[in-house]
Amino acid sequence: MRAQFVLSEIGVGLRRNLTMTFAVIVSVALSLALFGGALLMREQVSTMKDFWYDKVNVSIYLCNKNDAETDEQCSKGAVTAEQREQIKSDLQDMAIVEKVHHESADEAYKHYREQYSDTAIATVITPDQMQESFRVKLKDPEKYKVVATAFAGRDGVQSIQDQRGILENLFNMMRGMNVAALFIMGLMLVIALMLIVNTVRVSAFSRRRETGIMRLVGASSFYIQMPFIMEAAFAGLLGGLVACVMLLVGRYFLIDGGLALSEKMPLVNFIGWDAVIAVLPLVLVIGLLMPSMAAFIALRKYLKV
Repeated sequence: MRAQFVLSEIGVGLRRNLTMTFAVIVSVALSLALFGGALLMREQVSTMKDFWYDKVNVSIYLCNKNDAETDEQCSKGAVTAEQREQIKSDLQDMAIVEKVHHESADEAYKHYREQYSDTAIATVITPDQMQESFRVKLKDPEKYKVVATAFAGRDGVQSIQDQRGILENLFNMMRGMNVAALFIMGLMLVIALMLIVNTVRVSAFSRRRETGIMRLVGASSFYIQMPFIMEAAFAGLLGGLVACVMLLVGRYFLIDGGLALSEKMPLVNFIGWDAVIAVLPLVLVIGLLMPSMAAFIALRKYLKV
């Protein structure tokens, strides 16, 4: 096969179907950008879960004298010193527990005032209204139910809270956004494939005379089909490159510049450039292979030899 002939045919095909080729590039770019964005979103959720789950605690709130009057769980009265020490000892004896920290009512009051000093309720809250608690760091955050089962209903324990639950709504929202991005990506992918198939059909029809002559002189199917497949692959590769640029610009705009989320949300562990760069080769490979396969399948019907 002469490379010069194939390249010339690719140029002819792209010029004849410039508008449809541009539409293919745009569709492929959008679908692959959404695909890459969905992968990065999943990586972000995983990174945030690893980061936050490693820091959250299980909180065991103890009864105070106010709870004894209003909470059925604390009907036997406020936690005693003996009950407190027994709870602490039992926690430290558990193999899944890494660290136990006791927060007194005064410490809880101080932390509350630091966090909510601007609210009206902060001016009327008193230390005796705050609950003392044990903040339990687990070796495996997934083992929360072991602690909950062991201490729920025990005398002196008002409630047990897994702080992971506070984060679940955020993670669920991000998972929902990820699913939505994948759905839109699938829709754009179907549109891109339809455009590729139609572009190949139009290109094959416009060059039916040339392909007919090539059949008569004994050219192989592969030789005839190669320019069309290369056209689709070239358009897909351009779309993949555009998608890569969109992902790089999007990451920079959202995290480093523009919105600057890394500065506005310093407690969030955002994905780095290495995660984005790791996705780019996959985007390019899909951008190259997807149109090529679509063109090959379409040509089997329209360029039979």
